[in-house]
Amino acid sequence: MPVMSIVGCEMFEDEIVYLIQNDPTLDEVIVVENENSVGLDQKLNDIGYSHAVLPLAKITIKSERKDVERFSLIVYLLEIELDSQGERLKDEVYKTVDLMVKYSDSILVFYGLCGNVLVNIEKDFESCPCPISILKDEDDRIVDDCICAALGGREVYMQPLKDTKGEGIYFLTPMQAARWRDMVVITRLTPDPNDIEMVKIVFDYAGYKHVAKVDTGLAYEKDFEEKVDEFARLFNFNVIDLKGNLKIFEISYENAKADMFKNIKPND
Repeated sequence: MPVMSIVGCEMFEDEIVYLIQNDPTLDEVIVVENENSVGLDQKLNDIGYSHAVLPLAKITIKSERKDVERFSLIVYLLEIELDSQGERLKDEVYKTVDLMVKYSDSILVFYGLCGNVLVNIEKDFESCPCPISILKDEDDRIVDDCICAALGGREVYMQPLKDTKGEGIYFLTPMQAARWRDMVVITRLTPDPNDIEMVKIVFDYAGYKHVAKVDTGLAYEKDFEEKVDEFARLFNFNVIDLKGNLKIFEISYENAKADMFKNIKPND
């Protein structure tokens, strides 16, 4: 049975649900059960999408799957906290990819460069028995981070920074708007996200003046506009409306799927 795996950050829950919901060739979805899988499971339940949530130990490895007519997707999410931890992020992603090889005919790493720690992941796994790919733009460049991916590429990402002449912009996708308090702690802006006055001081010192509302067009997270407006009011930020783009996710997913089918041996 053809099996593709996604190893990614839970910040990409919405985009993964979107890809699953809009792939008519997909017959089976398995979410690897861990502390990071709750949100994805809930969103798939919310749209009525049938899927399994299983610990890795209960998922059948690819060599024992007999149904060659079905295309399976396994999703393994890692914690958001890794995003600011450089080498630990790299270690966890590499370890998880290595773990998923025996389950997969192709693995798509749902991350960007993340401070350049994942720049060589495809090269480092080129001898792997299944193809490993990472989120890339139309020019085959690895995206910088989750915002770059959500906006559709580096040039679109840089434009608002140019427009504001170097004034700081805090970018919020729907997921980040829902988790901004977690993110300011993870990125070490403050140890206490509920101490708004302290967060204001830190934002001021860092030069933030604007919040960018990155509208991905996905509505799996509720009350996006209200959450961005509240964030802007709390910190007296100007709101910049930006249109997201799902092209990078779609292209990367379809390329990884094509790699999966190429990697299937006749007797699989």
